[in-house]
Amino acid sequence: MRALLRLAWLSLANRRFTALLTIGTIAISVMLLLGVERLRQEARSSFLRTISGTDLIVGARANPVQLLLYSVFRIGDATNNVTWPSYRMLADDPRVAWTIPLSLGDSHRGFRVLGTSGDYFTHLRYAGDRSLQFAVGKPFDDIYDAVLGADVASTLGYTLGAPIVVAHGTGARTLAAHDDQPFVVAGILARTGTPVDKTVHVSLAALEAIHKNWRFGTRLGEAPSREQLAAADLTPRSITAFYVGLQRKLSTFAVQRLVNEYRAEPLSAILPGVALQQLWSLLGGVERALLITAACVVLAGLLGMLTAVLATLNERRREMAILRSVGARPVHVFGLLLLEAAALTVLGVIAGLALMYLGLFATSDWVETRFGVFLSPAAPGAAEWRLIGIVLGAGFAVGLLPAWLAYRRSVADGMTVRT
Repeated sequence: MRALLRLAWLSLANRRFTALLTIGTIAISVMLLLGVERLRQEARSSFLRTISGTDLIVGARANPVQLLLYSVFRIGDATNNVTWPSYRMLADDPRVAWTIPLSLGDSHRGFRVLGTSGDYFTHLRYAGDRSLQFAVGKPFDDIYDAVLGADVASTLGYTLGAPIVVAHGTGARTLAAHDDQPFVVAGILARTGTPVDKTVHVSLAALEAIHKNWRFGTRLGEAPSREQLAAADLTPRSITAFYVGLQRKLSTFAVQRLVNEYRAEPLSAILPGVALQQLWSLLGGVERALLITAACVVLAGLLGMLTAVLATLNERRREMAILRSVGARPVHVFGLLLLEAAALTVLGVIAGLALMYLGLFATSDWVETRFGVFLSPAAPGAAEWRLIGIVLGAGFAVGLLPAWLAYRRSVADGMTVRT
């Protein structure tokens, strides 16, 4: 066996240019396959950690995915609002540690405007236990302060002190603009890779203030002065939804049942993790499509190896015949070709792993900063080892055809000159 291994190695070394091309093709294929799998896993993990540390999301009675879409991803609109007395009643429950009120409805040049409280910057978590950080500036303090997500600032080119005019609706252009009460950029958040990046944040009081002279989407009279606003009651009548953090995780289902059975108005309380799982399951087709595409690339690489081995098989007829004439049995020839195919596959897989990790170390920081997906350079997981095993098995199977053809050829066939 050792002699056969050495012979296979020498044979590949003799055809090193072709062998290196084959190894490179397999390596790139394996890199793409494992890279897609790693990206799929990390993207799923990042998606499921879009919001962390929040025990419940409460909104008007709706499907859990719909409530998740508008309260977390700012997609769509609520079926109804939550009245302020109901919010305060639930927020004052002794089992509740903190709440983050959310009020949606306005926009700025296509980006959603979110009214909230200072607790948003204190308690909101993503990607495990990461808190929101400011790239520049600070949370809103003045009534006309606005805090921008990273994408809003970079797309629109805003810096601290830039004026912002919000408008009714969610379109990129609208005639119902609050241009008589502009906001000023007080802070810009560091990139998170979550919907926070695409959001303009203002205070709940600010949303009440800019709507003081508006009725049914129409401006009535002049905007109130700062002195008038200081004396006015800017407590909102209702909000869109709110996040809930509990004192003890064991209270989660009891508080959820309290909300779902609340008699004053129809409300829903959802578990963010469960709703995120349901939403991700809708994207399962995309995951499978990515894996199928990568698998086709690997198949193309293995077929390239098969083509290369078959192309040299006719040139090696005399080599096979000489081996047979010096005592090698057909099974030895069979084993030699099979070992060569296995060696090419193993070396291609090792090179592919090396390329994948090189790519991870080179791009992980950029991908996390740009897209919010952390590509971990950890050792291959169970799913990746399964894929590696499938590739090795497929490479071994592909090597059976040229090995079988070489096995069938006789000494006389090998010594015959073909014209």
